[in-house]
Amino acid sequence: MADGNAPLTEDDDDGPFGKPLFDDPSARALSRVGVVDVGSNSVRMVVFDGAARSPAYFYNEKIMCGLGKGLAETGRLNPQGRVRALAALRRFAMLAEGMQINPLTVVATAATREAADGPDFQAEVTRETGLKLHVVDGDEEARLSAQGVLLGWPDAKGIVCDIGGNSMELARISDGRVGKRVSTPLGPFRLQQVSTDPQKRRAHIAKTLKQAQSVMKSTGERIYLVGGSWRVIARLDMERRNYPLTVLHEYRMTPKGLADTLDWLAVADLAVLRGRTGTSAERMELVPLACEVLQELLALFKPSEIDVSAYGIREGLLYEHMPEKLRARDPLIEAARMAEMVQARIPGFGKKLYDFLLPLFPEASKDRLRLIKAACLLHDTTWRAHPDFRAEACFDNATRANLGGLDHPGRVFLGLALLHRYKNSRSGSRLEPMFRLLDDDQIQAAEVLGKAMRFGAMFSIGDPAKAGVLRWQPKKRVLELALTPAGEALFGEVAQARFHSLAVAMKATTSVARPG
Repeated sequence: MADGNAPLTEDDDDGPFGKPLFDDPSARALSRVGVVDVGSNSVRMVVFDGAARSPAYFYNEKIMCGLGKGLAETGRLNPQGRVRALAALRRFAMLAEGMQINPLTVVATAATREAADGPDFQAEVTRETGLKLHVVDGDEEARLSAQGVLLGWPDAKGIVCDIGGNSMELARISDGRVGKRVSTPLGPFRLQQVSTDPQKRRAHIAKTLKQAQSVMKSTGERIYLVGGSWRVIARLDMERRNYPLTVLHEYRMTPKGLADTLDWLAVADLAVLRGRTGTSAERMELVPLACEVLQELLALFKPSEIDVSAYGIREGLLYEHMPEKLRARDPLIEAARMAEMVQARIPGFGKKLYDFLLPLFPEASKDRLRLIKAACLLHDTTWRAHPDFRAEACFDNATRANLGGLDHPGRVFLGLALLHRYKNSRSGSRLEPMFRLLDDDQIQAAEVLGKAMRFGAMFSIGDPAKAGVLRWQPKKRVLELALTPAGEALFGEVAQARFHSLAVAMKATTSVARPG
């Protein structure tokens, strides 16, 4: 257990992080950052394209090695898993060299740190691949996983629970910092060796979690789930609920709903579910034991809500290097800015569009305003798609893209607004099942935003503010447009039609003030 959020202090030769990579903004924009997580179950390499606040995944490869399988019984790494892990690391080293990534940060967790032959494996990795394998203890693993959650949720507050093959880490996060943390031996591989009697195994889980709870002292807080076994359970929860959006990041479950899913999984045919959800056999094998842990976690910690994070230790490694100024940025807005920069026809127009449309939303909350801003930044990023499919491409990009700081209703709101940026009507769309994640008022607001962007984006190519000013009188329900001399010429038939369509969506009448 530890408090605080102090970074590692080892020098370049001894520490897994070395010198911070992103002090120089120009270097930060150009850097590709590679990290490898050598876990008890999988070995994964991720290359982040640029060290931005919401980085893109340039490369992502995972091998299910099972390095920690049988560790609790033998005290040693799984021989076959060790061979597979070494082969994966040899390949990753060559890939990193081809991508000119130097250094490639490689971190090992529970299996390597606990195995008697862990140091020998460490030395073999360096000898055979040239990579330095940094073994972190349970406390540091918990901190890095929690930092991964903060990468996607800057305002996250609650308990991070990261399950691996041989251990499960807990960490408290609040105000952008990591606080108390504890590591427990509750990974599924470890539990396989505890007992074949479910009652004895559950008693062991309960006892271990009570000890962890005595440190964490969680009282009805939100729990953030990190790790492959948790993600599989969340995906199965979606299957049970017939949930329309199968993006795991920021998927939210209630304690009652999750408990129902755990009861359902106890009697379900997991082989059938594995085929329906595309889950690997190696992952599904561990689900029953992970379910037992989750049941006890719900009973003891009594969370108010359970959220799934696709970000964990690898993202935590990236977050480790970020200066505070960069950490404080909004991941959604940074991702939208990057998308506009590389995909839009006129980078920078999104901010002008946002400023032009802002008078239409005088009572919008802070959360709604950030969605409006993100939509304006993204409004032109799918212009290369075929016109017949551009609206749906917009929706798909918003709802399925790797975006941090965006819950599922927020994804659908953003997607629906972007759909209406290109299309007046949404009726008959294949996307309709996802609309049920919003209420009627949210759907209406997304349509208004979309049609406002549809008008503003073509009203003036340079800057719509130089062509006119929008005003909204909510009590009278009058939508006004005050044209400038240049705007009078720009307010042609198509612009007039789109302005009228916006007014209809707002249930408003229009007033156009012309110069002179």
